[in-house]
Amino acid sequence: MKIRLPLLERLLERRRQDRWWKTAATLADLGALMALWLEGELPSWPGYAPGCSPDEETRALIPTLAAANRAGYVTITSQPGVDPEVGFDGLIWQQKAAVEGFVRDPGLLRDLVDAAYEAGLDVEVADTVDTGERGITVTLRGDEPHTGFGGYLNGAQLRGMWPGIGSGALDDVFRSVRITLAAPEYGAAAGVRVWQVLESVISRVPAVGSAARTREEG
Repeated sequence: MKIRLPLLERLLERRRQDRWWKTAATLADLGALMALWLEGELPSWPGYAPGCSPDEETRALIPTLAAANRAGYVTITSQPGVDPEVGFDGLIWQQKAAVEGFVRDPGLLRDLVDAAYEAGLDVEVADTVDTGERGITVTLRGDEPHTGFGGYLNGAQLRGMWPGIGSGALDDVFRSVRITLAAPEYGAAAGVRVWQVLESVISRVPAVGSAARTREEG
């Protein structure tokens, strides 16, 4: 029994964590859970590779991203700016700092957009299900577009991001606005502005959501 006890504890913990996602009632709850995942308190999130933590290149951004999620900007993808470098394929890779996520609060959305434009960032704002073929190219591979943030998402893609979450949280996702912020230039130096803008806006917003309290109460 002693040998099997750790396995049983892990299974019970996994069921408890699954219940947190299933009972998320709002976008704020979802953001609180995403913050816990970023900080390593949850092993994964529905729709993401099981047991996978944030990418290594994102680790320095975790405090900012976690605070953003708790403030109501629920992020789904982000990357730092990286100076041009030779990749595994022998081509030059270039990367812009960028972040993409969902916002429900109109005041927070307005503040993010205003601050981003004032700082000269590239900005895309779209309804959650947007049929426009836009998006912002954030990674170049040999001078050709390789990765883009923003752009078109259909309903199936949205449901697939967090399968099994509470219906209230999913409804909030569909009612949200998706905003992408990106540095105007490639490289690490230009990318600093993205995180400065995000930090300046979210520092004025009280953290919201009940998921952290739910975790403590357990």
